[in-house]
Amino acid sequence: MSSRVKARLLSGRDRDVAIALLERDPLHNLQLLDLVSRLGRPALAGEAPPQLVGAWSGRTLAGVASVRPSLVLSEGADEQMLDAWMPFFEVVPSGLMKSGWDPVTRLWQGLSDRGRGCLVDRDETAYAVVPARSVRMDPPPGVKIRPAGESDLEALVEAARASLREEGRPDPFDGDPPGFRRWVRGRLPRARVVEADGHAFFVGYADVRRPEGWLVQGVYTFPQARRRGFAGAGMSAIVQEAFAAGADHVQLAVVSGNTTAERLYERLGFEPFARLRTILFL
Repeated sequence: MSSRVKARLLSGRDRDVAIALLERDPLHNLQLLDLVSRLGRPALAGEAPPQLVGAWSGRTLAGVASVRPSLVLSEGADEQMLDAWMPFFEVVPSGLMKSGWDPVTRLWQGLSDRGRGCLVDRDETAYAVVPARSVRMDPPPGVKIRPAGESDLEALVEAARASLREEGRPDPFDGDPPGFRRWVRGRLPRARVVEADGHAFFVGYADVRRPEGWLVQGVYTFPQARRRGFAGAGMSAIVQEAFAAGADHVQLAVVSGNTTAERLYERLGFEPFARLRTILFL
């Protein structure tokens, strides 16, 4: 790589070359693949268009990073790339960064040296399952697994707020209830719920749905429904849906120390593949 790595924002004309780079390692770059594929296209409902920056060595694209909606770094991001990207990162007023442990640690050192603080700093493990290892879990009697609909909005708003509280993160609903509802409503098409007695007790969002893989986020089970088989059945259904759609794998992340979640996903056939660091900064 050239000693002079330069950075610039990516546009729709860079989409194909960026996808070609990220497809070399779709397991580690799945979220970025999804964001890059949206370049130059209308934003998803309730979301701002993604903003991405490339690291160029001459005319060769060497790395990709997302600036918005969150900071995500392509696999193999090195110090030259991080230095080139820093002018874009340091002007972000606040946000979430989540990627491999080592590059996030280097990036956070640079931002904290510039006086930035953090509200959350988490060690996470990325897990993935492939069709050959997938284990199906059937739902308990009387339980229905289905796509979320408009009638689920208030339950999913509460689930999102409760999840943030459990993680020790600020609740955006307090400052902008209509905006938070719009954000949750925009994610409804990606949500799958487990319903019992007419109530949604589990939700998981297939936020990335690509042939290379599905990324599941926002998994939450209401406390009164835990240890009743809802989470296993809900996740199993999402995994089976992904493989029926032709996905090569399904992945998610678990906060280190959450042994209950780790055991559940391992029973479903998931295996760890990366150590992540998640920082909510301001």
